[in-house]
Amino acid sequence: MSGDRTFEELVREAVEASVDGWDFSWFEGRATEERPPWGYACSMAERLAGAAAALDIQTGGGEVLASAPALPPLTVATEGWPPNIARATALLHPRGAVVVASPEEAPLPFAEAAFDLVTSRHPVRTYWSEIARVLRPGGTYFSQQVGPASAVELVEYFLGLQPAEVRGARDPRRARAEAEAAGLEVVDLQEARLRMEFLDIGAVVHFLRKVIWMVPGFTAERYESRLRSLHEQIRSRGPFVAHSTRFLVEARKPGTPLSR
Repeated sequence: MSGDRTFEELVREAVEASVDGWDFSWFEGRATEERPPWGYACSMAERLAGAAAALDIQTGGGEVLASAPALPPLTVATEGWPPNIARATALLHPRGAVVVASPEEAPLPFAEAAFDLVTSRHPVRTYWSEIARVLRPGGTYFSQQVGPASAVELVEYFLGLQPAEVRGARDPRRARAEAEAAGLEVVDLQEARLRMEFLDIGAVVHFLRKVIWMVPGFTAERYESRLRSLHEQIRSRGPFVAHSTRFLVEARKPGTPLSR
């Protein structure tokens, strides 16, 4: 049990654990997070089953895409981080999907109207004009995204009070406006605020190593003092509670779908 282990043991284990891909099984018994009510993976799988050509942007290690029972005849995934590219390739190539190394900020390396479905789970940034460009008329973009002030309680524990513009970033209303400005029609937009609990300091360290944009430049050494204080807080008061925010967006490119 983590309650019987020292600060040093918990931190060492978290630092040595791999953070490749988007497999969060390491957190079992150490952290919890409510799931959004819409069931993104299942909903994505339903749309993939009806698509002829699909693109998954910033696929991570390919875990979510690979969870779909059936993939379209043409399935492509992009990823920019080398360890994830290797992981996604090993996972998706046996399913007939192609993994393309593509920087997150670069234009998508595909022709116009190449796909009738584009998906993305937790993209770092959404380039709406590029999504509109590669979608076929009648095509759909389906994405679960991180919302505003996600896990802000944890971020502010380490970085202090964040300005309003930081707390308000990733507003789903802004996503709607940007999608519409790119010529897409938003057909669904849902939001959720979800409880998170960190049961030991190792879970905090591993989370901040994995989700690197939460506390930029985080290392256990750099924040040792704050981590020790939080370790004692968790031991004396119970889990550290934060709240993640998520939103689901589905947008359609106007026009008549191309015949297959």
